[in-house]
Amino acid sequence: MVHLTRLAHIFLFLIFVCTTNFTEAAAPEWINLADDLESFRTDYNLPALSAAVILDGKLHAAGVVGVRKYGEIVKAEINDPFHIGSCTKAMTGSLVCLLVQQGKLKWDTTLADYFPELKEFMHPDFRDVTLVHLLSHRAGMYAFTSDNGPLTEEQIEEIYSLRSPCLQRRKGAEILLTYPPLHKPGSKFLYSNIGFSLVGAITEEIMDEEWEHLIKRLLFDPLGMKTAGQGAMGTPDQIDAPWQHRIKNDQIIPVNPGPHSDNSPMLGPGGRVHCSILDWSKYIQCFLKAYRNEPGLIGGKHLQQLRELPFKGTYALGWSTYQRGWGGGKVFTHDGSNNMNYAVAWVAPKKNFAVVTATNISGGQEKVGCDKVCAFMIHKFLKD
Repeated sequence: MVHLTRLAHIFLFLIFVCTTNFTEAAAPEWINLADDLESFRTDYNLPALSAAVILDGKLHAAGVVGVRKYGEIVKAEINDPFHIGSCTKAMTGSLVCLLVQQGKLKWDTTLADYFPELKEFMHPDFRDVTLVHLLSHRAGMYAFTSDNGPLTEEQIEEIYSLRSPCLQRRKGAEILLTYPPLHKPGSKFLYSNIGFSLVGAITEEIMDEEWEHLIKRLLFDPLGMKTAGQGAMGTPDQIDAPWQHRIKNDQIIPVNPGPHSDNSPMLGPGGRVHCSILDWSKYIQCFLKAYRNEPGLIGGKHLQQLRELPFKGTYALGWSTYQRGWGGGKVFTHDGSNNMNYAVAWVAPKKNFAVVTATNISGGQEKVGCDKVCAFMIHKFLKD
């Protein structure tokens, strides 16, 4: 009996040792950026700050510092979601690439073809607008950045009273496309959030599935982006995720999460995604593989709109492009804010490198702070 007891103890000890070794082996292989980030967070008065670096196409470094809610002690964690605002646009562009890849969408199909029942009521100048126009901000569509364009208060109320984002986008298309464009489609660049909502409406029309579900099924789930969602992070009245923050009269004001503490759900395809910095990095790695023609979720040939930018412009598929020496030539970037958060990404395909950063505040020095973080990480990790 004594021997059996000793054997049982030995057996339990071995289980403990094996489990401990397994846990240690599964520890993150990336560098923790917390020490580097903390000085930026304090210098620019940010509640929380997150960042990640992709080197040689893989996650190389990541970190989160600060608190979820200003004035509280609950620390932000590495798997906490951050709102990435208009950086969502690149994800919508990638979703369209996937649907083109599957033969569900075509780049040159027109709005009149996607919405044949609206053709009679559609302004003639919009009938030949394509996905390429919309995804390049070349459709002449209204901005919907700080106002509601030509829509009356009654029309806005009619749209927002509908029970789902899908119905809101459909009604928005029905109303907006009756107005003339601000300029001839294809002739000028005009940044437009509502243009990306129309892209969402097109995907919903063809796939008979809400954009929010579609992007989760085709992009987030295959990439293992478990923290990705829509709207404000967390549960109302709880500090289970980073709160958003505004600045008023030089005071930091936390914003209680809830269904009305973000942009309208209609604008989802242009700017309502939140996710952890680790999950955002998974998407960026996917984008890098596609652009570099490496095997992955998205076939590289479907990024033709980024290889040869349409309309002789510098924007397509949710990305702005610049020439940067540190990136070996063309680099891709986008930032995003719903006026309560800020995020920015820089991607250099020729170097197989990227840096992303996000914070849960807007209205102060967050843009400068995040730009400084990106510059620091580029200098620290990217070799010539």
